[in-house]
Amino acid sequence: QVQLVESGGGLVQPGGSLRLSCAASGSIFSIETMGWYRQAPGKQRELVARITSGGTTNYEDSVKGRFTISRDNAKNTVYLQMNSLKPEDTAVYYCNAVKIRLGIPYNYWGQGTQVTVSS
Repeated sequence: QVQLVESGGGLVQPGGSLRLSCAASGSIFSIETMGWYRQAPGKQRELVARITSGGTTNYEDSVKGRFTISRDNAKNTVYLQMNSLKPEDTAVYYCNAVKIRLGIPYNYWGQGTQVTVSS
């Protein structure tokens, strides 16, 4: 099992910044991809950004140029730096880790952290 603990959410004004962190523990061997998803009220969970163990990243179109995902493999931690935040970024943000075992991907999720962008 993999445990994911998120931190860093909160209330911020439009145009502000937040940094989310997600620390992985437990059976972390063979974690391939870590990332962030978000879910706003009444909407489906969507991918925000993800990063592979080799450092390849991809982003949801609406956050490109504003959000940056990074990963510290030594600390088993992934970060999401969010700049120029907009009210539409308001959501619960979930950390995700994908572990590969015998060629089969397994998804693990954190408990979620609330991000609210409002004046």
